[in-house]
Amino acid sequence: MTAAAPPPEALRAPLIVEFPFTRSLGPVQSAFLTGLRDRTVLGVRTEAGGVLVPPVEYDPVTAAELSDLVEVAPTGTVTTWAWNPEPRPGQPLDTPFAWVLVRLDGADTALLHALDAPGPEAVRTGLRVRIRWAAERSGAITDIACFEPYEGTAERGPAPHDGRFDEPVTGIVAPARLDYTYSPGRAQTRYLQALAERRTVGERCPSCTKVYVPPRGACPTCGVATTDRVEVGPKGTVTTFCIVNIKARNAEIEVPYVYAHIALDGAGLALHGRIAGIPYDEVRMGLRVEPVWTEGGRYPDHYRPTGEPDADHDTFKELL
Repeated sequence: MTAAAPPPEALRAPLIVEFPFTRSLGPVQSAFLTGLRDRTVLGVRTEAGGVLVPPVEYDPVTAAELSDLVEVAPTGTVTTWAWNPEPRPGQPLDTPFAWVLVRLDGADTALLHALDAPGPEAVRTGLRVRIRWAAERSGAITDIACFEPYEGTAERGPAPHDGRFDEPVTGIVAPARLDYTYSPGRAQTRYLQALAERRTVGERCPSCTKVYVPPRGACPTCGVATTDRVEVGPKGTVTTFCIVNIKARNAEIEVPYVYAHIALDGAGLALHGRIAGIPYDEVRMGLRVEPVWTEGGRYPDHYRPTGEPDADHDTFKELL
């Protein structure tokens, strides 16, 4: 009796998801960020008389619209904290620091930011702190470089502010980034290894017989393992599609272009891929396509028409 081959070791690789988030600002947020640029911290007064910092546009208790701006002091008190021994790229400081919630003098709520401290023994609830302003400011929360310990009392109490500044900040671009180590699992490891050989391999559910591409290791409908490997394609059928008119950052693909769901022959569900080799306005449901590989590519660069007659709708309607 021949021993079964051991399952492959699951792949692991670093993965970074990063994109800029662009948003416009209403009058309250605009005044707050413009104020930071000018070394002024603004809050907003609620219907009950409390001062919220950072300010919000609607009362969290009554939902009433808020617009009564108030200037608070750049000094305050730590209400709670957590030590960060290993700062990550993009965080406020590149040396160990504390994340702190600081209730600025004149405010009734706390602001989250970094505290520059020599060690966790130097941080405590009730610690007096003040803002350390960034040398260059543009109208963002990073205009506060961090907080630092402060032995004085409140510099001033809350004071009304009209929210008027020269050249107000009306919009911001906030970078979003998530980096982690990703493992696709054994089923998708086998799938990726087959793609490197220019083959597309799915796995069949022994209960409902659906072939999953990419495989998931288990059938989400039947709840059983999918261990029967099945090679599908390489040709397939466009089941549905969308026309992309917004150019992706750092992408070399010219707009407009088409992304489609493609049911590879023998697969039980569609995967997505880019359609090329045909004008975007000629892509249609039922179009027969095949993969195009680039030199050294580990997956199809795009799919192109095969020249075959379109597939009948009844052959792929269950895969929409």
